[in-house]
Amino acid sequence: MAIYEDFQKLDIRVGKIIEVGDFPEAKKPAFKLKIDLGAEIGIKRSCAQLKQNYKADELLGKKVLCVVNFPPRQIGPAVSDVLTLGLPDEKNECILIIPDRDVPIGGRLY
Repeated sequence: MAIYEDFQKLDIRVGKIIEVGDFPEAKKPAFKLKIDLGAEIGIKRSCAQLKQNYKADELLGKKVLCVVNFPPRQIGPAVSDVLTLGLPDEKNECILIIPDRDVPIGGRLY
């Protein structure tokens, strides 16, 4: 069983998607994202399988939640610095977890 201290080890922050690019080399349809996570963390890269539910222009400017303290992960020819969080829809495709109010980027989930 996990304890609260385990949860505290995860650094989950609010970021704003500032760039969206295609990722044709991915095994499943995906985007390459650049996410601004505020002054403390900076701009990070993420690869996310979102093409089933989002168009690139819908993602630009969207605030998302990201795990920022995992090590970078090589995904084909791309590197993902952060894990962008989502939940499966009824077809098991990703729906982003987003704040329901306007919150400052870089804010840490608690």
